[in-house]
Amino acid sequence: MAPEQLRRPPQAPPVFTATAQSIVEDAKRIIEASRKVQDEVVANVKPESASFASVLKPLAHDENTMALESHILGFYQAVSTEQQLRDASSKAEELMDEFFIESAMREDIYKLVDATVEKKESLDPESRRLLEKEHKDFIRNGLGLPAGPKRDRFKEIKKRLSQISIEFQKNLNEENGGIWFTTAELDGVPEDVLAGLKKGEGENEGKLWLTFKYPDLFPTMKYAKNSETRKKVMIDNENKCNQNVPLFHEAIILRDEAARLLGYPNHAAFRIEDKMAKTPQTVNTFLGDLRSRLTAGGQKEIQTLLNMKKTDLESRGEAFDNHYYLWDHRYYDRLMLEKDYSLDQQLIAEYFPLQTTVEGMLKIFEELFGLVFVEITGDDRSKVAPSGKGSDIVWHEDVQIFSVWDDEAAGSSFVGYLYLDLFPRPGKYGHAANFNLQPGFIDAQGNRRYPATALVCNFTKPTPKKPSLLKHDEVVTLFHELGHGIHDLVAKTIYSRFHGTNTVRDFVEAPSQMLENWCWTPSQLKALSKHYSSLSPEYQAAWQEQAGGKSVPDEQIPDDVIANVIRTKHVNDALFNLRQLHFGIFDMTVHEPASHAAIEKLPISATYNQLRKQITQMEGPESLGLGDDWGHGEATFGHLIGGYDAGYYGYLSSQVYSTDMFYTVFKSDPMNPKEGRRYRHSVLEKGGSQDEMQTLTEFLGRAPKTDAFYKDMGLS
Repeated sequence: MAPEQLRRPPQAPPVFTATAQSIVEDAKRIIEASRKVQDEVVANVKPESASFASVLKPLAHDENTMALESHILGFYQAVSTEQQLRDASSKAEELMDEFFIESAMREDIYKLVDATVEKKESLDPESRRLLEKEHKDFIRNGLGLPAGPKRDRFKEIKKRLSQISIEFQKNLNEENGGIWFTTAELDGVPEDVLAGLKKGEGENEGKLWLTFKYPDLFPTMKYAKNSETRKKVMIDNENKCNQNVPLFHEAIILRDEAARLLGYPNHAAFRIEDKMAKTPQTVNTFLGDLRSRLTAGGQKEIQTLLNMKKTDLESRGEAFDNHYYLWDHRYYDRLMLEKDYSLDQQLIAEYFPLQTTVEGMLKIFEELFGLVFVEITGDDRSKVAPSGKGSDIVWHEDVQIFSVWDDEAAGSSFVGYLYLDLFPRPGKYGHAANFNLQPGFIDAQGNRRYPATALVCNFTKPTPKKPSLLKHDEVVTLFHELGHGIHDLVAKTIYSRFHGTNTVRDFVEAPSQMLENWCWTPSQLKALSKHYSSLSPEYQAAWQEQAGGKSVPDEQIPDDVIANVIRTKHVNDALFNLRQLHFGIFDMTVHEPASHAAIEKLPISATYNQLRKQITQMEGPESLGLGDDWGHGEATFGHLIGGYDAGYYGYLSSQVYSTDMFYTVFKSDPMNPKEGRRYRHSVLEKGGSQDEMQTLTEFLGRAPKTDAFYKDMGLS
């Protein structure tokens, strides 16, 4: 049990007691309060007397205060089981977005900010950055345009884009489609996956309902022997949210129009200007160079997989068609890892029960960064809850909550709250992501406000005979998202604007991507592992029942299995990265048209599918005569509507930075506590409070290089 002083956080956690009515009312209340602050600044300050203290300070404190409620009001739509609550949350987000657009286009405030810039006051670096960003944001929000029709049109576009974004993500969260399959059609899919599927009645008697949620979708694509089953799942999954098709198209056209109104040649030029890359040309050169380095490797990998497909089909007495389709890839990739690398994903998963893996990961962060995680359970929840009711501080009974502290050597001070919401349920956000619930900052009285952050994932639910078990790629995903959570927790900035993961988009993934390397380090994999049969006598009995007389396995994963996992790090890596390139190049293609007429005419779905075929070199249904419009993957691609527009390349460019950091600082000794703490203080704590290139260069002791990235992928 945690020491008494670590069970009494100095700041209560947020509460999740909203109703559909209160969410919308609260949104209106905080908007009114914020508008009042803005009006008071305008009423009390004239351009000639404008200063950072009289203009920016009150606005920044208001932004800090608003964020304590606004993030949570918008969060319910991703996690609530109640449709009305999710709808109200979407409505609240829409109201708040409209207000943010209105605020960003207030000419009266812009004039005061502009006058403050002219004063050239001596400010601390973070305040200077806030002033510069605020000034530039006003210009990027249309205040450089003359008042009148152009500026009005720009505002109209911003409002509509906000509505599209909310509706698009809502459609994805609410998606509840699936397919009825017979057990024969699902031959090969693991038994524990089938056991969790809904059973059919009436006309679907004897069939199972397969959803498009990850715990159903991925195992089916990896294990279903019947290629027709995989094909159907793949095509239907790409068509699961077709109501998003017109929304995506409209968003692309409106973004282009808005960028041109501001004098940019296209949306990509507008978006990339304030990122690390600075220009679309830099991005296109990087993506093009990577594509040329990967293409031959991709062809070679496909040839090897094609040979495996031939052997597999002929061994089953089926005809080989000499084609490698999109729906073949997860299946033969998995088969290759099993046959050529003795990699049994089901066996590996037995060593990574979700709860012990989470505990192991938190232990790594404790050792590396000097943190202590204390789970808040039972009566302690009631003691820390402002209302005295423990259920008020979580939004669902499955959610775990931890108070996070500095270790004793660092003074045992409070850091913040971490929440884990790990299992799928209807209406919940369908991927894995980290959500900031409350940012950290220094309040108007000079006191530190501590952050709260949530991991929202969709891992397989436990059953009476088996806990939730993670495949190795899920271990990597969990560690990656926890990395975002740690970034969010340990950041120490003056203003919430720069807190945690509020960095430029082509850097934000780098800290988490760097931490993924720990999941490819033998000592850390060993430390994370614990065979589920050792968790309880009941689990051991259930394991023995299905193991058919095998002796009880070692508690930790055997070294030879670890060695096999490590050997596969770059297997079919060219194809994996070509898939990422497809997303990145598609993103740039739709956001960098030659003219506005060109984007209006561009067949978006066909372009998405054609580019995928050209870049990944895998065939899709178009090879079977279904045309290039057979699926609408862009309609399921939340990133490009949710902030990664003209920014998806950031996943790949961040990988350059993350690999450089790992190779330079951690590769020889991943658990070096001195370097871990240096990384925490010089990279993670900074958030977006200084130029990200400066952060990176200071940590590395030089400008970043691509050498380690290409070396790690075997492309140097």
